[in-house]
Amino acid sequence: MPGLRLLNLVPLRTALALLIVISLLWTSFYTVPTDSVAVVQRFGQFIRDDVLPGLHMKIPFGVDAITIVPIKRQLKEEFGFETPGASDPYQVPREAEAETQMVTGDLNAALVEWVVQYRIAEPRKFLFQIREPRNTLRDVSESVMREVVGDRTVDEVLTIGRQEIEIEALARMQSLATKYELGVSIDQVQLKNVNPPKPVQGSFNEVNQAQQEKEKLINEARREYNRIIPLAEGERDQRIREAEGYRLARVNEAEGDVARFNAVMAEYLKAPEVTKRRIYLETLQEVLPQLRSKIVLDEAGQQILPFLQLDSGKVDSGVPQP
Repeated sequence: MPGLRLLNLVPLRTALALLIVISLLWTSFYTVPTDSVAVVQRFGQFIRDDVLPGLHMKIPFGVDAITIVPIKRQLKEEFGFETPGASDPYQVPREAEAETQMVTGDLNAALVEWVVQYRIAEPRKFLFQIREPRNTLRDVSESVMREVVGDRTVDEVLTIGRQEIEIEALARMQSLATKYELGVSIDQVQLKNVNPPKPVQGSFNEVNQAQQEKEKLINEARREYNRIIPLAEGERDQRIREAEGYRLARVNEAEGDVARFNAVMAEYLKAPEVTKRRIYLETLQEVLPQLRSKIVLDEAGQQILPFLQLDSGKVDSGVPQP
């Protein structure tokens, strides 16, 4: 009987040893994903936070504790809504309705939904500096958003001031995250749905429609203005250029006449009689061909001289033609 008991204990010891070996191997290796790093703790004390992706060894049986931190993944926190089926393990949903209710600077109410996108920049601070870093980040984000919205009117929050709100909220959130040593880098703050409270949404929609109609009419008027004004300005410029050309032509023509007169005057002063006769003859040469009937008198101006009409082939008898 003692020998039989000894034989029964041998398989049990073998199985126990095999189980210990399997547990040793199972707890001695761990894998770090490509978008993460591993933070190593030994008996709870921080050792390192720069274990790169891949397969690594550790001291088994819980001596080394490994925490995988996705430093290359962009994480997000949603406020006022929740994406169905979100796979982000760091998203912590809260009461959506309470988060969205805010008071603007002109004492109006608005329902604001927004998203904060961030990355874990310093794993050690993210895990050990703050007890609940994700909840702290949400508290910081909500506090900043309420402060920024409270500095603006409801019209700015609902329409034209969205981009300014996003930029200012991002700067303030990053400043507080650095101050509290959250170990995160905030990439973007994006406003989603921004609406007035439900009891006044109908009236607000009517106001928006009226404003859109006003903008439409203004744009149509500007389009008509842009069509007519350039055409009128073009015609004006054309008229101005034509007048300028006419002015230059008349001035140049007058200056040419003056120059020509001065040249004739200079020649006339040199020989007045000769020049006077030449001018007289040149003038007659231009004028006489244009006359149909010509009467030639003698020097005394009494006797009519016969004139040969070369253009008609007839001899003028000296009597004026009727």
